Amino acid sequence: MLNDALRATPVSSIDSVLSVMTAIDAALPDTDGLKWFNRLYLQVTRSVRQAVGGTAFRDARFMTELDVVFANQYFAAVVAGENDPDRAPSAWRPLLRARLTPRIARLQFALAGMNAHINRDLPLGIVQVFEALGGDPTTDVPRRQDFDSINELLDRVEGEVKSDFSIGLIGAVDELAGRADDVAAMFKVREARAAAWTNAQVLWTLRRTPHLRDAFFDRLDGLTAVAGKGLLVPVSVDSV
Repeated sequence: MLNDALRATPVSSIDSVLSVMTAIDAALPDTDGLKWFNRLYLQVTRSVRQAVGGTAFRDARFMTELDVVFANQYFAAVVAGENDPDRAPSAWRPLLRARLTPRIARLQFALAGMNAHINRDLPLGIVQVFEALGGDPTTDVPRRQDFDSINELLDRVEGEVKSDFSIGLIGAVDELAGRADDVAAMFKVREARAAAWTNAQVLWTLRRTPHLRDAFFDRLDGLTAVAGKGLLVPVSVDSV
């Protein structure tokens, strides 16, 4: 059961993140769209765990904390929306409402999850980690460079998950968008992550005006939900 897999959340380490994601993967049938976002996220997190254990990052503590805070937001959204998707954050509702809908390709579900998690959760996570560890997202160049280096991990994971999604992450974007080539398709993910850092800088700057900060974040949440609905329009051919 999914509730059993999420019982250990929130978590406090990358190893615990991986444990929960692995349990979610085992708990969900292939017909549940959430499985395919979780599968992609699990593979990315494995790569981040390996990078943290090596010398890939200038500030491994920052990247570790961001990975944990970020994952906990995903877990919290699923916990909130498991029995009633309307209780989840707006950005997550399209995926949680449509997760059992037929004729939606696996990659559509994965992309919808990425949309919610990157565009809504990531800016908030960046701010929370800077608040916990110190520093400033508007000026911290080394941490921004570590953050950007995750794009290279995404490039590698695309090849690793291709068999799970039949046509691959980039190929799915090509099919869904109808016009993007491989580079442009992956560039959209990079652009979303870059925008997330910028939005984190805005949230950081608005800390002293909470009503404006909340209004900005609410609008961001709502716009992300609109994009999610567009990504989950059923198609004529499944990649399941």
